[in-house]
Amino acid sequence: MDTAKLYAQLIQSAGEDISRDGLLKTPERAAAAFKFLTQGYTQSLDEVLNDAVFDSDNNEMVIVKDIELYSMCEHHLLPFVGKAHVAYLPKGKVIGLSKIARITDMFARRLQIQEQLTTQIADAIQAATGAAGVGVVIEAQHFCMMMRGVQKQNSWTITSMMLGAFRDNDRTRQEFLQLVAKSH
Repeated sequence: MDTAKLYAQLIQSAGEDISRDGLLKTPERAAAAFKFLTQGYTQSLDEVLNDAVFDSDNNEMVIVKDIELYSMCEHHLLPFVGKAHVAYLPKGKVIGLSKIARITDMFARRLQIQEQLTTQIADAIQAATGAAGVGVVIEAQHFCMMMRGVQKQNSWTITSMMLGAFRDNDRTRQEFLQLVAKSH
């Protein structure tokens, strides 16, 4: 399938002249951008982890917060942008900290809804580490709400997924949420 040709048809359907100077290379650029924005489909958890799972005696909470994320709403193909906060309680295994951001990117770089993205990140961290618990909170702004429809510029969507001790233990969940709420 030639994505550039599809973009050319889409641009023409908007009433534009595809031979106009400013649009001559736009179908190819748009196709390349779309491929980049959906590269998560070509990645797997094993590839992203790249053997960066290590034995550890640590059993204290590990948090990586304010992970920027950029995704595209599967309903309108418009961006949603924000940040993820990810925590886990190690139980014999830890992963490289950058891998948490890479896991976030892998799932964000797919056509997506925020609720599912939150769940996918939590499930992947759980699968990679066998943690006693995983917590994920995502805060994002959705262009489908900002640019069209209700046109609410300042609305944020917050989703969370709590697994294991984060779901079962109020103190653990509250510690995570309080640490995420603190500024640097």
